[in-house]
Amino acid sequence: MAKVTYKDAGVDLDIYRQSMAKLPKLLGRTSSPRVLPLKDGFAGLFRLDFANRLFARNYEDPVLVSCSDGVGTKLKVACAVGNHKTVGIDLVAMSVNDALCCGAEPLFFLDYVAMPKDDPGLLEDLVQGVSDGCIQADCALLGGETAILPDLYAPGDYDLAGFCVGVASRSQIIDGTAVTPGDVVLGLASSGLHSNGYSLARKIAFEVGGHKVTDHVVELGTTVGDALLTPTRIYVRPIRQVLTHYRVKKVVHAIAHITGGGLHENLARVIPPGVRIVIDRRCWPLPPVFTWLQRLGGVEQAEMDQVFNMGIGMVLVVSNFFADSICDQLAQAGIETYQIGRAEQGPQGVVWGEM
Repeated sequence: MAKVTYKDAGVDLDIYRQSMAKLPKLLGRTSSPRVLPLKDGFAGLFRLDFANRLFARNYEDPVLVSCSDGVGTKLKVACAVGNHKTVGIDLVAMSVNDALCCGAEPLFFLDYVAMPKDDPGLLEDLVQGVSDGCIQADCALLGGETAILPDLYAPGDYDLAGFCVGVASRSQIIDGTAVTPGDVVLGLASSGLHSNGYSLARKIAFEVGGHKVTDHVVELGTTVGDALLTPTRIYVRPIRQVLTHYRVKKVVHAIAHITGGGLHENLARVIPPGVRIVIDRRCWPLPPVFTWLQRLGGVEQAEMDQVFNMGIGMVLVVSNFFADSICDQLAQAGIETYQIGRAEQGPQGVVWGEM
């Protein structure tokens, strides 16, 4: 009787070891003096503060902030295009942008990659993207897990999950309670769909529209695949610069990451009772990917608003006196920013209106 091996069951440990050998350099490029070496350890070590007084953070009553997310069915587009080098950026973005909403500094990131079989090239592409995203977010890729699950995923499929841990001094945590009537709502431009609404976007583009990922669309100025694979924008550096600039006086009263649920649902999460946010949709340009999808699918406006970010990836609710200055700082950091609304007294929530 033949002796059954792990390889017979679909897991080749030799190839797995080849895959793992490529990852240390990708983690190493995100390292900082706060990452402590632990060769062949079972976990990653991260020092909360710098030992060097010149770079010390000096947190007062530090609070850890944690987030977890994935990339969703955008992965299906990556598989169709055959480009897996950017979805890792999306993975990082979805968590670090959430942590940022509390005013936190992202510290480190962990990833989880699940695949049906060992594929060293694919794994390297995926973790390369995660590494790139961590560099953009100024956080360390501290470790992760690669799971080979031949009976759970079909050939060609894979999944990603990400986990971010950040920190904020308790007195500097942003929770929306400081929002008051008269505050200005700033919308920070998205890079496109980001990583939400892809079940609808794929249905419109590929089923209703009959497009292939290689089709060039004049309205988009690129191929369907490239338009849908545009990485999620990471807002950590520019927003952290703003928060650091006003460290003594808290002028950013709320931050919302615009993901599934759109502007209304996500912004409403950080608005206190007695305050209403009025948003004027005429105040920012709509990226062509949204108008293309809406026209191609005949999608109602209300449906678009609740599924997609509609061109605004992050929202800051700020003191009216500092709004122009904050816009200037974000512009210098390369982020298109628009004054898209205001806070006024009224029933808690978010409504459309005019500025």
